[in-house]
Amino acid sequence: MAIGVAIFIVGILIAVVWLMLEFKKFRHKYFAIFLIVLILFTYLSFTYVIRGKNVDFGTVSGVINAGKLYLSWLGSLFGNLKFITSNAVKMDWSGQNSTGG
Repeated sequence: MAIGVAIFIVGILIAVVWLMLEFKKFRHKYFAIFLIVLILFTYLSFTYVIRGKNVDFGTVSGVINAGKLYLSWLGSLFGNLKFITSNAVKMDWSGQNSTGG
C-alpha cells in the first residue's frame, strides 16, 4: 500500500510541475521535462535501492538509513560513470587497425 501512495504522490508532483509550467505559455517546457525526468529517476532509483532492505519509514533512524543507502548508491553510480568515461577517453578511436607488422 505504501508503494501505491508513493506512486500517487509522484504522479501529483509531476502533474503540478507540468501544469504550473504549461500555464506560462510553454516558455519553460524543457525545464518541466527535465524536472519530470529527475523526479521519475529519483523515485525509481530510490525504490530500487531500498527494495529488500527492510527500511522502516516510521522512525527517524529508518529514514536516515534509507537516505544513507540511497546516497551511497548514487555516489557509486557517479564513480562508475567516471571510471567508464575515463576509460572511453583513453581508448584509441582513430579507426585504424594496426597489427604492428
